[in-house]
Amino acid sequence: MLLENKKALITGSSRGIGLGITKRYLEEGCEVWGLCTKDSPAKAETEAFAKEHGVAYHEIHANVAEVENLKLVIKDALKEAGGFDILVNNAGITRDGLSFRMKLEDWNSVLSINLTSAFIISQIISGDMIRKRAGSIINMASIVGLHGQGGQVNYAASKGGLIAYTKSLAKETGARGVRVNAIAPGFIETEMTAAVNEEAQKAWLETIPAKRAGKVEDVANTCVFLGSDLSTYITAQVIGVDGGMGA
Repeated sequence: MLLENKKALITGSSRGIGLGITKRYLEEGCEVWGLCTKDSPAKAETEAFAKEHGVAYHEIHANVAEVENLKLVIKDALKEAGGFDILVNNAGITRDGLSFRMKLEDWNSVLSINLTSAFIISQIISGDMIRKRAGSIINMASIVGLHGQGGQVNYAASKGGLIAYTKSLAKETGARGVRVNAIAPGFIETEMTAAVNEEAQKAWLETIPAKRAGKVEDVANTCVFLGSDLSTYITAQVIGVDGGMGA
């Protein structure tokens, strides 16, 4: 029970990596507030899963691109929880396309949801963590944010920005007991990657020393470590969960 008696806020909790992290946190004894845009199909199942493990799951709703409403929802959750020990900024989207054809709308929406929302939420939650002189913020970046990817200039920029934000925020909060780290997944089996054509998937697998795609659990387990007291001297780091793809 690595996260027993802890409370976490996880964004993008309704599916994929976010749902995987949520379930692992519940398994480890953490009470979770999961932020998603609307009622998720997994809500009832996740609440039942939490009950089985003797903790609670609270689903809250906001469009992270709508700043003022997002602020209200986060502040209400913070008040309800009495403070969070862990924040996982996982919400994200893709709007892929070649840069010279990309609509400004697609650029702005990806930056808003993937990067700006993390800043807004962290600003609110970190203030409370700093007052308590304890907390862990985990930002979900990507291997694309480290190495780039054709056809994903907006996504790469948002994740690269999130990495720089992580390192900078860690320098601001380290002396105040708050650690800030990023996870950079590689090719992980999710609904998002399942939509990629078979030829592209094969090309990716050839670049992975581990010779397999990662699983959601691989990312979730790393998130458990970074949220737990096993990582109290780790901050300003970007941990690749990529089977060696980014080496």
